[in-house]
Amino acid sequence: MKELNGSRSSAISESTAIQWVRTQVRALSAYHAPDASGLIKLDAMENPYPWPEELIQVWLKELGKVSINRYPDPSSATLKALLRETMGLPQDMEILLGNGSDELIQLIALLLQGPERCVLAPEPTFVMYRLIALASELEFIGVPLRSNDFALDGDAMLQAIEKYQPAAVFLAYPNNPTGGLFDIDVLLAILAAAPGLVVIDEAYTSFAETSKMDWLYDYPNLVVLRTLSKLGFAGLRLGFAVGHSAWLTEMDKLRLPYNINTLTQVSASFALQNFSVFEKQITWIRQDRERLFQELNATDGITVWPSHANFILFRTENKSANEVHIKLKERGILVKNLHDSHPFLANCLRVTVGKPEENQAFLVAIRS
Repeated sequence: MKELNGSRSSAISESTAIQWVRTQVRALSAYHAPDASGLIKLDAMENPYPWPEELIQVWLKELGKVSINRYPDPSSATLKALLRETMGLPQDMEILLGNGSDELIQLIALLLQGPERCVLAPEPTFVMYRLIALASELEFIGVPLRSNDFALDGDAMLQAIEKYQPAAVFLAYPNNPTGGLFDIDVLLAILAAAPGLVVIDEAYTSFAETSKMDWLYDYPNLVVLRTLSKLGFAGLRLGFAVGHSAWLTEMDKLRLPYNINTLTQVSASFALQNFSVFEKQITWIRQDRERLFQELNATDGITVWPSHANFILFRTENKSANEVHIKLKERGILVKNLHDSHPFLANCLRVTVGKPEENQAFLVAIRS
């Protein structure tokens, strides 16, 4: 009888959800992060290097001083000051912290939400731009990149901006999952033409050694996003937006109180005070990226695109990406399968740059 009642209860709950949950939400697919237990994890653009043991011990002592019974500093003042100093952020621009850059993208969508409004981005790109826009009842306009080299199609972007008048344009720089940097002249043309906000997402800027942060002075409609996730702090979930107060003050009104917990504030502040450790790791990753690219480029049956990030996009020419993805996993290697994510990414996979021994294991597996 309990089983029958349980089944009936589930059916009623599902029926109720269908009645009340928005149609747009029901049509979406949840973001899926696969289980990587027992595998060499090269699917999520993480820094593969752990913190040095001596640093961990000092960090744990700092965490021991935290009054966990108290709410976090709502302004994260100490952390913001360290970010400004360590990252060379403009002194006269505002900083807004988010639980990863995903939360900041969501705040932008909520800020600009309105009837018949849309946001625009070149595609393929970071999937959360589309997902968050649709969840926020904004129409999403995807403008195809050039299919051969994944460069921005400047004419198509400007025509789409003129036609749709987007509330925001999202530009990942470098782009994910292609790893490329967009043409500067096209970016400037977009900034000049956009009627609303332009968001340059610099999640991988440390690996590209370039930034458009200084453009903030000339373009009041620009906001730059950064994240610490790719630098070795993915578990802290800390992103930040930099821009003019006209935008960030309004975004701050929509931010949930205490969104950056105390442990993240203390941990990120400690990491920034020891940032030279992680700068060395970033240098290693950039060097290993070039070695991995050269090895992949010399592998039969593989087409590979140059990357300015900490990952490499490649296409399998003689076998399906689905088959290769399964075979790699059987050999203990987890990469990202992009085959069904966009027509331009047919038979494409993305591999994160790991430690040298992890990269070698991947190369041995892919060649087999």
